[in-house]
Amino acid sequence: MHRYLTAGLPGTGGTIKESPEDFLVEEIPLYLPCGEGEHTYALIEKRGITTLEAIRRLARGLKVPEREVGYAGMKDSRGVTRQSVSLPRVAPEELLALEFPGITILSAERHRNKLRLGHLAGNRFRIRVRGVVPEALPRAETILAVLVRRGVPNRFGEQRYGVQGNSHLIGRAMLAGDWRGAVDLLVGDPAQVEGEGWRAAIEAYRRGAIEESVRLFPGHCRTEREVLQRLVKRPGDFERAFQAVHPRLKKLYLSACQSHLFDRVVAERLDSLDTVVTGDLAWKHANGACFLVEDAAAEAPRAARFEISPSGPLFGCRMTPAGGEEGELERALLAAAGLTPASFDLPGGLRMEGERRPLRVPVGEPRVEVDAGGLLLEFSLPKGSYATAVLREIMKPE
Repeated sequence: MHRYLTAGLPGTGGTIKESPEDFLVEEIPLYLPCGEGEHTYALIEKRGITTLEAIRRLARGLKVPEREVGYAGMKDSRGVTRQSVSLPRVAPEELLALEFPGITILSAERHRNKLRLGHLAGNRFRIRVRGVVPEALPRAETILAVLVRRGVPNRFGEQRYGVQGNSHLIGRAMLAGDWRGAVDLLVGDPAQVEGEGWRAAIEAYRRGAIEESVRLFPGHCRTEREVLQRLVKRPGDFERAFQAVHPRLKKLYLSACQSHLFDRVVAERLDSLDTVVTGDLAWKHANGACFLVEDAAAEAPRAARFEISPSGPLFGCRMTPAGGEEGELERALLAAAGLTPASFDLPGGLRMEGERRPLRVPVGEPRVEVDAGGLLLEFSLPKGSYATAVLREIMKPE
């Protein structure tokens, strides 16, 4: 899984995110507020907190129900993020007069409708890489030139797989109905965690000392404690114990499984990310629609112009599979994971319908320079694509 599209080109090395200012993300809006309406669109700058925590703080401060606050994209807590949120029945001037911990209100304007998830064109990144090799600038420029021409492998990457790097395995166990496996993976591996108490809690679970394990788990491991408390009451009923997991977390595990399988397809197709083959479901970058490639030679010029790209599977019970050899690859990967499309038809609001995702994406307006602080990179990516996919190629961290 650790191959690179630019494998023949040496990387810059270095580290990122040493301070929040080293990683700046700015949403590229799909549309601008029109200046009238009952919602106020606020451009916020947050640091050190997640999007959901920012929404919680705004909702509490403005006495607005959390579910009524709209946002276009989820951003993690590391770094500085500029993104838009919508707030109902709040005047722009009222909002601008208030202060919130960890959040700065940069602007506020009225609009008619609530901001919805996905209502953004993409994200612009400004990233500082420290401790790079002396030849970092020409190396980064050479790699970026390849990524502009061929595209960025559209990987989800390690950030999707949780603190212990196994979220996708929990999702797979859920899909396979292996509830004991799901609980074992949720509790985790003592070698993967920090802190004496946390390690001891996992070791106690592995010995079958469930009550002792509950007692030893640190405060931030609320989910693990709630699951194990159910096991204490009903020993051996792993399915019921796992029901203690919050639905949002369950969704996260399932989508991590989808993401991992997609990343496997990207790795398998790395050498041909910029070419479509017969049987491919080609992705149209202009509108996100897909079509079956029946004549690869006829479509080749469109792939060369970056109008279309091969797509990969975010598996689900209703996803359209590719045909030809690509379809074989997708079926083989799913079978190797012990799953079928029907596995994703879960009850209780957890059904995964599935969709297609492009295997590569364009990198917009890349700029790179070197100063006393290291390498400074700027570029934009479409929504749903990760800066780590670009950084991985440039830094070659392994």
